[in-house]
Amino acid sequence: MAEAVWLRRQPVYVETVIRTDMERLWFCTQRPEQHEQWDLRFSSITYLPKEEDDPRQRFRYTTRIGFGLRISGCGATKGGIAGRGGERKSVLEFWSDQPLSLIRRGSGYWKYTPVPGGIRFVTKYRYETRFGLAGKLFDKLVFRPLIGWATAWSFDCLRIWLEYGIAPAVSVRNSLRFCVSVLSIGLFVGFQLGALLFKPELLNGIVVPAALNAALGGCFFAAWKSGRRRPRAANCLRSDSGAVTAARLRYEGGDR
Repeated sequence: MAEAVWLRRQPVYVETVIRTDMERLWFCTQRPEQHEQWDLRFSSITYLPKEEDDPRQRFRYTTRIGFGLRISGCGATKGGIAGRGGERKSVLEFWSDQPLSLIRRGSGYWKYTPVPGGIRFVTKYRYETRFGLAGKLFDKLVFRPLIGWATAWSFDCLRIWLEYGIAPAVSVRNSLRFCVSVLSIGLFVGFQLGALLFKPELLNGIVVPAALNAALGGCFFAAWKSGRRRPRAANCLRSDSGAVTAARLRYEGGDR
């Protein structure tokens, strides 16, 4: 019983507030050529021919997972469900018959709610996994936190695009530069500390310390420049795997 409770599937929930108007946000999230630009979870999204008696729009998605491998699946979405106060909702279901896919099928929604200063953009979805108990354990410990992080990062990437005009491809490059710069700073600092402790003669003279300090300064500058408006999953309100990460959401004014 305790094992069943521990492995109970929690929905993935992500929320942010974007300083934009409803039509622009709707366009960038409901058009596949726009959606695939900012969402890390999908490499490509293609709409399939619509059936006359089916109000849903079917689509095919592909996700590259590295080493030349791809996960493909299908889904169906129904958008434009109106609510009170100008709220909109888009519901979807998705599935994959590919044996390599951990996700067997799932469903969820996007909700768009006008708030002072912008639109509150929310998603919540659940899914079923393959591979029995091993799949459930892998999902609980690795996959669900990762896909929750990817969803939140993607939402913040979309926010930066709509608020500051920074294209998702640029945000991806900025994030990579930031990670490389921070890693380089750690390596340079670690080298200098190691040299001070074990090989102080390496730091004698002028050339080596000057070169190290110049490189370190360059890395700090690159980290500052690329990290100013890079997407951060922590900027979103997020819940996955039963753990909640709450970010301070600024609904009006100010920079995030």
